[in-house]
Amino acid sequence: MRRAAAMLADLADIGRDTRLGGYSRPVFGGAEHELREWFAAEATARGLGVETDPNGILWAWWGDPGPGAVITGSHLDSVPGGGPHDGPLGVVSALLAVDRMRATGHVPQVPFAIAVFPEEEGSRFGVACLGSRLLSGSISPERALSLKDADGLTAAEAYRSAGLDPERVGPEPRRLGQVRRFVELHIEQGLGQATLGAPVAVAESIISHGRWRISFRGQGNHAGTTAMADRTDPVVAAARTVVDVQVIATARPDARATVGRLQPVPGGTNVIASRVDMWLDVRHPREEVTAELVEAIRAAAEGNAALEGCSAELVEESLSPTVRFQPALQRRMKELLGGDVPTLATGAGHDAGVLSADVETGMLFVRNPTGVSHAPEESVEDDDAEAGVKALATVLAELTRGSEERQIR
Repeated sequence: MRRAAAMLADLADIGRDTRLGGYSRPVFGGAEHELREWFAAEATARGLGVETDPNGILWAWWGDPGPGAVITGSHLDSVPGGGPHDGPLGVVSALLAVDRMRATGHVPQVPFAIAVFPEEEGSRFGVACLGSRLLSGSISPERALSLKDADGLTAAEAYRSAGLDPERVGPEPRRLGQVRRFVELHIEQGLGQATLGAPVAVAESIISHGRWRISFRGQGNHAGTTAMADRTDPVVAAARTVVDVQVIATARPDARATVGRLQPVPGGTNVIASRVDMWLDVRHPREEVTAELVEAIRAAAEGNAALEGCSAELVEESLSPTVRFQPALQRRMKELLGGDVPTLATGAGHDAGVLSADVETGMLFVRNPTGVSHAPEESVEDDDAEAGVKALATVLAELTRGSEERQIR
């Protein structure tokens, strides 16, 4: 039976980014397409029935689709320059969990599938978990299809180039209604688990988080002929705001606020920008505090813009409330894996969080010894990856036994 490390090694050259380090695998790009083909081939080799739904989600069914289904899976896209395990570890572990269940003679008594969700990171079109949001109806097709990437290509155009029909993108209540439970395995994206000394943990919650764009507008001009006193420079307003974001978030316990991207227009070295777009990520366990943080940052941005004779506008791009995974499913997973398995809250968003409004969802985390994620230094020990596969197979085998007396109550 193959080990997770060996299967992950098969993917090591796909989407490697020599400029940024790590991996860049944007949704519907060449690298992600190659990974999707790899997954389809691996699933087909295991006798799973593979299909792509209208939202670009890959489904690999063990047996026939139907009501009461148990689903596992994750994603294959990445942030720019990301690590090798964020997403692929969950997909690889799902395939190997099938191998483990088969090796013990287990056959699911309820419909079972592995799902691969597109644009989980939101690195191309700005909205995280786009595939699961479309499936569940938490984002409208009109808004989703109008999203643009950094090159100005719309999501509708990207779907079409990937061989999908934009006219069919949108909620699928019938398909979602067939899913009873979704369990996602993922690398832990911080040091919480490493400090506990546990290779596997059960997710307790995902804290409230969202993304906003702040656009600062000033007057574009010549860098050499415009006196400092005569400038209305949006870059300066944005720079002041970046510092304020850190100050505002640091003052609130458990808050996280990040400016991960700035884009000056037109972006010339000898040009005073006419506009700067700045993307903001804010997270906190309490939704009302997230809202307060964003409001404080908005006020700071407007004040900084006024100081420079500029304007500032804040636009929400996505927002997810705090998700608390179902306690009964958490308890059952802990019972199956041993009472000493810890539970963890996470500040990272996941498709399991989006689907939790409609489906019983749970998550397993695999230890990340560096605590680093969304960067090349992300890592998983081989034995920990195997522990994750074993844990996932154990949980899935129990959930697919089909006897309600053995199911979660």
